Order: sequence, then C-alpha cells, then structure tokens
Amino acid sequence: MLEKLVTEQRNKDTLHLDQMSVKDILLTMNQEDQRVPGIIHEVIPHIESAVKLVIQSFQSGGRLIYAGAGTSGRLGVLDAVECKPTFGVSDEMVKGVIAGGEQAFTQAVEGAEDNERSGMDDAISLQITSNDTVIALAASGRTPYAIGLLKKATELGANTVSISCNKNSSMSKYAQVAIEAETGPEILTGSTRLKAGTAQKLILNMISTTAMIGIGKVYQNLMVDMQPTNEKLVARSKRMIMEATDADLETATKALHDANGQVKTAIVMILLQCSYEEATKTLSKNRGFVRQATKK
Repeated sequence: MLEKLVTEQRNKDTLHLDQMSVKDILLTMNQEDQRVPGIIHEVIPHIESAVKLVIQSFQSGGRLIYAGAGTSGRLGVLDAVECKPTFGVSDEMVKGVIAGGEQAFTQAVEGAEDNERSGMDDAISLQITSNDTVIALAASGRTPYAIGLLKKATELGANTVSISCNKNSSMSKYAQVAIEAETGPEILTGSTRLKAGTAQKLILNMISTTAMIGIGKVYQNLMVDMQPTNEKLVARSKRMIMEATDADLETATKALHDANGQVKTAIVMILLQCSYEEATKTLSKNRGFVRQATKK
C-alpha cells in the first residue's frame, strides 16, 4: 500500500539531496514549500464545509476535537492549545488527542498509530456526542488510529472531517467532509512533517480561526476574546481597545479594569458609554458579536 501513496514516493528533483550544498537544499525546500498554498487553494470548498460544521457545533454547545498520530496528532494538539489564549475558550471547547496519549506529544510511542481499537476507545473516553465535530488528521490518509476514531465518532452521531495529503485516501471514506490536500513527494522521502505537515498546519489555522470569527470571537480583525494573562497581552489588550474605539490609553486602561480584563466588554462599554452590566447583557443578547451589540 505505501508505494501507492504520493507522500511516500521519491521526489525526482532531490535524488541527489545528499550531494547538494546547504544553499541548494534550502532553495529546494523553499521551492517545494511554495507549492503548498496553491494546493490548499484547490480544496477550500471542502475546508469551507468543515468550518460550517465546526460553527454548527459551537453554536450547539458542542466541541471541536482534533485527533491524529505522530506529526498530524501534534499539529492538532498545538492548534487546540492555542485556541484558549487566543479566543478565550475553555480547554474543553477545542481539544486535541494523539495516539499514544499525552506522552506522544514529546516522544515517539511506537505502534500507537496502528491500533484502530485505541482510536475507538479514545472516542468513547472523550464522550463524543452529536453536538461535536471530530477532525481526524493523517498525512497518509490510512492511519488505523484515526480511522478507528472516525468510525466511532460517526456511530456516536458527531460531525466528522478528515484531513489527508493523498487523494482517495482510506480515511476519507469515514468522514462527512474529506479534505485531501495532495502535497506530493517530500524532498526527503516519506518525511511528511515537511510539506504535508505544513499543509495540515495551514488548514487547521484556517478552520479554527474562521470558526471562531463565525461565533463572534473577533471584532474587525481584532481577537477581542483574548485572555490578557501576562504583561505583553495586557498591553496588547489596551491597544486593541484603543484601536477599536479611538479611545486614549487612560480610557482604555480604565475600561479594561472595569470590565474585569475582558477586552470585548471594555470595547462595548466605551462605544455605548454604558456600564459593565449593561455591556455584558447587550453582548449576551447579540450572541457575543461586538458589531451587532454596538449597532445603533
């Protein structure tokens, strides 16, 4: 089976990779990487379908769950972890699971990806419901762990999405939406942490960011639900408030304090010249969308 996968084939342009100069290797890698955005462009309709499922889940009180093995699993966990500080969501709202458990994030767990039953068991442990969207990732598109998790998620009624880097992948058969970004042979044969990994990372960026915009986590192009958990982020929060309202630093600082560190609420307080309680109520009435809440 492996020899039939494009991601496992040899790149004819790098057959003498071990004889290239450092500069030529870097230029070749850069040239190959430049192909990735164009490949992703071709599958945007499928990415759009996936985003709509995620938004649907969030609006129903459900979750976005990423699952995969190796590099693919780590990329899912990475995107999930970044959603909390960026968009102010709970650890439960966006989760990432990886074959072999948490230890597999920092070290290889041999054979973990080959266990379809393990994927099914993880789906049960996650208590997946019909409100959730499960996105399974595998560059090859044939990882048993990812397929097992997708199968069980389907049984449990969840929305399902697969992301692979081969056309007509095995995994695609078990997903409502199949995103197949065929990135081609790697410069280092079979090393799918390269172009395939880059493609998966870009697709995950698109899905999570667009879905968060779709539920009101962004105003203009500002991440207004960001959590100001350190000095840099407090300064960024004040700057966002100033940019969104044309307020000065003193006004923005006071509003952020009065809003208990909630950037979004501080913006509404300034724009509507209202109290924290009124801003909170108005935002709730408008499902968290600042633009609708401040429309006069």
